[in-house]
Amino acid sequence: MIKYSATDTSLSEVHQTIDTTAKKRGWRRMLSFLGPAYLVSVGYMDPGNWATDLAGGSKFGYSLIWVLLMSNLMALLLQGLSARLGIVRGRDLAQANREAYPRYINFLLYLLAEIAIAACDLAEVLGMAIGIQLLTGLPLIWGVSITVLDTFLLLYLQKMGMRKMEAFIITLVAIVAVSFLIEIIFAKPEIGEIARGFIPSALNDEALYIGIGIIGATVMPHNLYLHSALVQTRKIDRTDTGIKRALRFNRVDTTIALNLAFFVNAAILILAATVFFKTGNSQVAEIKEAHRLLPGFLGNLAPKLFAIALIAAGQSSTITGTLAGQIIMEGYLSLRISPWVRRLVTRLLAIIPALLVIIIYGEERVDALLVLSQVILSLQLGFAVIPLIHFVSDKKTMGNFVITPLTKTAAWLIATILVFLNLKMLINETSGVFLADALLPKIILSFLGLLFLALLVYILFSPVFNKIKKAGSILMHPDVNVINNLVIPEFKNIAIALDYTENDQKLIAFAIGQGKENTRFILVHVVESASAKLLGNFSDDYETRKDTERMDWYVSQLQQRGLVTEGFIGFTSRAKEIVRIVKEKNADMLVVGAHGHTGLKDFIYGETVNTVRHELKIPVLIVNI
Repeated sequence: MIKYSATDTSLSEVHQTIDTTAKKRGWRRMLSFLGPAYLVSVGYMDPGNWATDLAGGSKFGYSLIWVLLMSNLMALLLQGLSARLGIVRGRDLAQANREAYPRYINFLLYLLAEIAIAACDLAEVLGMAIGIQLLTGLPLIWGVSITVLDTFLLLYLQKMGMRKMEAFIITLVAIVAVSFLIEIIFAKPEIGEIARGFIPSALNDEALYIGIGIIGATVMPHNLYLHSALVQTRKIDRTDTGIKRALRFNRVDTTIALNLAFFVNAAILILAATVFFKTGNSQVAEIKEAHRLLPGFLGNLAPKLFAIALIAAGQSSTITGTLAGQIIMEGYLSLRISPWVRRLVTRLLAIIPALLVIIIYGEERVDALLVLSQVILSLQLGFAVIPLIHFVSDKKTMGNFVITPLTKTAAWLIATILVFLNLKMLINETSGVFLADALLPKIILSFLGLLFLALLVYILFSPVFNKIKKAGSILMHPDVNVINNLVIPEFKNIAIALDYTENDQKLIAFAIGQGKENTRFILVHVVESASAKLLGNFSDDYETRKDTERMDWYVSQLQQRGLVTEGFIGFTSRAKEIVRIVKEKNADMLVVGAHGHTGLKDFIYGETVNTVRHELKIPVLIVNI
């Protein structure tokens, strides 16, 4: 189930699986680059953004459209920097952090990133559940429970390949965009009033707060990790010309995708402004309330389109959120978990708090949970944006592709605005705790606040300090001359896990190839009959006797070849018995076969290999059979 990756590649199962170096011209060449930004763009139109857009439109009409535009321009620049990091350095943001910072800093950054992923998934779970409820009338608690099933959808998409996944996500994005386009046509907004909304204007306190919410919910930290990895799914020409071409086409990809996300957010705000603000319903700030009022203004089709768009937005966002979680775990820890386990754990971390809130407080507190998820997300943003700017500004690692002084200035200005606005939102949301009488919450929040600020200052000024010891960081390519100090191991006791098929010949041949003249070979087989599982080594059924005879025959054949050989039969659990026998017989290498199954068979058969690898501290040679 769990394995430590031996590769430095990001999203290794799809790394460079799309070849852009083939001889293509014009739009065909550009199309081979398009895709990553669409997966990123769904984070800019997920259910967590809907509430701020609805509140802004219903309370202040079209006057906050310019805030949406400004946040979109910020996102364009930051996502461009993220793509640049992945294309030029071949590193995602998590990997770059792992190389740059000490272990304890990376551990804190990893925890914050994981919390942000869980918070993001929480918003998506609630959004999908609300959409299911609005479309079918199903209670919210059942809608939340149903969302666990999309674990298997993501597994299926990953098996189909990156292009198929991108096509699926683009289809969902198109459903959202078309749904709101139809609703805008129904609403018939005034074009002149919309145009005036693009002109910046002064904001009162309430409008400023909603504006902060719009900007704070726009640039998602996990999207910066995600984009830097997704661009590496393209195999590019690593020359300066090839890198320039990749940067140019990814800029086009990002511009189209994020402008589509801007259209969706603007459509939600314009719809709320036209339908609610102009009719005096200025207090519509909740998704379900907006859905309830839509039929009276736009007819019965509008709420159905609204619910379908909400489900599509939640589903697309949850897929990309899981990919971001995989990138973060592999990048920071060099640890890979089976996709279905990663998806299931992430989903449960979102479902459990949602279910608890619904069961204990009722459905009316769900919107407060959505707000909380956005506040938690705001905590992580600075820890993604600031390192990203540092990395793409580093001439040593970026070479000719380091960002220009003008771009650097704009990036730092955006980072300052985003961090300030998110800090302000956080302070506003937690100020009630300090006004209360309870002491413990104040102490906890104060401690977390100081830790948060200390980490932020360290990340901000780390290039100035520049005294991080390389030995304290998890480096991908340590600066030591390991080639001159090679110690060639000699294996004295090699264990071979046999399954009594034609594959055994290949396993034994590989094992002999690893041995020397005096190597002892330990043959292992686990009986899996019902009697063996129940009675263990007391089993004496037909299968146990036949398996014992086969083991004796194998041992005899190898001994006739002059090889020191012993055979051992295990019972009950396959993986546990292999580990037990290997340890008891002091084997210093294990040879085991991998069946190359997919889907359910991979879950059934792959468990043995992964569990054995995790439990043993000796080398494990896996032979594809």
